[in-house]
Amino acid sequence: MMTTLDRCKKGQKIKITEIPDEQIRVKAICFGISEGAVVTCREVVPAGPVVVAKDKQEIAIGRNLARAISIEPLTD
Repeated sequence: MMTTLDRCKKGQKIKITEIPDEQIRVKAICFGISEGAVVTCREVVPAGPVVVAKDKQEIAIGRNLARAISIEPLTD
């Protein structure tokens, strides 16, 4: 089931499936996130950023950027 990063839940493991906008893709790559990357949602701040963890790094992604990133929830 496809959705967007701003709708993930705390503790959920997700796979980035699509970053449609070139500018957003470049920003995401700067943070080490690209299509196909598997990250864990650490926190969803109400009306604020989505915090994801990849490897040993946590990244806060602004809500507008998170709305543009398509994800697929993973099950262990």
